[in-house]
Amino acid sequence: MSEWLVLAIAMALVCALVLAFTAIRHRRVADDEDTSETPDVLEYMVMMVGVVYAIVLGLAIAGVWEARGAAEDSVRREAQSLYEVTQRADVYPVAVRDRIRGEVDAYVSHTVSVDWPRLTSGAPVSAEGGELLGKLRSDVTHQSPGNELQAQAYQPLLDHIAAADDARHERTQSDESTLPGVVWLGLAAGGLVTVGLIFTLQIRRSGRELLLAGMFSALIVFLLFMVWSFDAPFGRDGIDSAAPFQDLFPSLSLSLSVAAGR
Repeated sequence: MSEWLVLAIAMALVCALVLAFTAIRHRRVADDEDTSETPDVLEYMVMMVGVVYAIVLGLAIAGVWEARGAAEDSVRREAQSLYEVTQRADVYPVAVRDRIRGEVDAYVSHTVSVDWPRLTSGAPVSAEGGELLGKLRSDVTHQSPGNELQAQAYQPLLDHIAAADDARHERTQSDESTLPGVVWLGLAAGGLVTVGLIFTLQIRRSGRELLLAGMFSALIVFLLFMVWSFDAPFGRDGIDSAAPFQDLFPSLSLSLSVAAGR
């Protein structure tokens, strides 16, 4: 089921529950109950709870957004470093150049087709990716420069491979949920309390008040959904977050498309 469909169902369900509860409450209200006024202290408490929850929710959104940005940056650095390796290998003999580029292509293909589904599903990545990158580093390290141009490209090649390895380790360590379970418990409980406080204000069944109550509850659901969606640094399905590899290695677009269709 699509995430957006789940969001739409959740928003509609919460709005329906809020409106239904409001209607039921007014049917059972006592005839002499005054719903036209709300105690000042109650309004102050409702406002304070709303402000505190808004701050907590804003911090959660900022935290998962920052984690998502850091994950995307590590992917870009990894892909760019590997692309630089394929370009700088041009100074080597054809056999050596093709071997280096072939090893880079093998690593990229494995990363996208094997590791990425694991990243998006929360499973640990396979060790084969590290082995492929280690083989690339070993081959470049043991390739003695044959002329001055190759000698100048030798150290930058090793630096870019080291940068790719560092970005890979950062990527594999950023695949877990950003927010701990206790924070999610607080966000869910806070959302329920904040929406529940609507009824302490003694709202009536006028169209304007019901519309505002429904929109407010739908907004809370949407913000929680946004936190949940961004809490997965590499997404929860598909390989959209692997776009830097596909952009820099267009010759592998067929294999990436096959992987996306799995």
